[in-house]
Amino acid sequence: MTDRFTTKGFADYIIEQRGHANTFLDRIDALIDWKRIDRVLGKHYRKTAGADGRPAYPALPMFKLLLPQRWYGLSDPGLEEAVKDRISFIRFSGFSMSSTLPDHSTICRFRNALLEHNLFERLFEEINRQLEERGILVKESNGAILDATIVESSRRPRKVIEVMAEDRQEVTHKPPSPVISYSDDPDATWVKKGKKPYYGYKAHIAVDTGNGFILGGHVTPAHVADTTEFDRLLTEANLSPDAPVLADKGYSSMKNRTTLKERSYIDGIMHKAARGKPLTFVQRLMNRLISSVRYRVEQGIGTLKRGYGFSRMRYTGLTKGNMEFILTAITFNLKKAALMVRT
Repeated sequence: MTDRFTTKGFADYIIEQRGHANTFLDRIDALIDWKRIDRVLGKHYRKTAGADGRPAYPALPMFKLLLPQRWYGLSDPGLEEAVKDRISFIRFSGFSMSSTLPDHSTICRFRNALLEHNLFERLFEEINRQLEERGILVKESNGAILDATIVESSRRPRKVIEVMAEDRQEVTHKPPSPVISYSDDPDATWVKKGKKPYYGYKAHIAVDTGNGFILGGHVTPAHVADTTEFDRLLTEANLSPDAPVLADKGYSSMKNRTTLKERSYIDGIMHKAARGKPLTFVQRLMNRLISSVRYRVEQGIGTLKRGYGFSRMRYTGLTKGNMEFILTAITFNLKKAALMVRT
């Protein structure tokens, strides 16, 4: 059965005949077996016609549009404009030049539908699986590096006190009760790093020790301690037995070291000195060795913040914050893989 949105017309034929350079989007397109992605979408996502009777857009081209949105830092209206203006976006997504292209509200509804069906995690796992099969992402011989970073809320923190009485109104003996309202991001919290307070969330990230691909992660309110998320982060990384797990001294606890032993992982958590109990020579040496490899996760976090705008959330709430992290991780891994294949 053909799809009216992806069936190629005369305009598509002319563009293909003219040829095009091997662009970044073309390299991404050749990297992944999109039929397998389409099957993941098809198992859980059901297309429904619009309220006005228009047929629904196919899931795979819609999902592929979400990827350049991250690479090029576009809003939904910005993506709508780019799709109508840039041939490379249409060609990458799989839409036809002659079809009606989705507008920004359709893009937003589609992203929310994927979130509702918990599909972003499944898509992330499938893409990482394909990168492993191609030998680009190697988890068996490599381990993981764990870290966390603060991501500020999309809303500015504020506290507004509204006093109901107005000046020059009739005076009463009972003072008015103030109405206090806060930022409309209910899951964001405060945390102090150094001497600076931050309002927002914390992204907990696991990357592979070889090339820094993101293996897993999640978002919590900013005040949540790194060490409490250690076990969950290990589960998300899904490492093979005997893999090394590296982390800074913020994760140093007897519970976390016991967890690594029980899971048959190699303990690569940096040692932390205690009062009256300085580190031994061997512990200091271990810390230096671990620190020399940890740059990969710090490098990855820096790229997420500078290249993908992940220093501040786009959306409010923990659920959408996790969605934003996973979608950003997908695009991060795909771009890293494309650059590696090219070189």
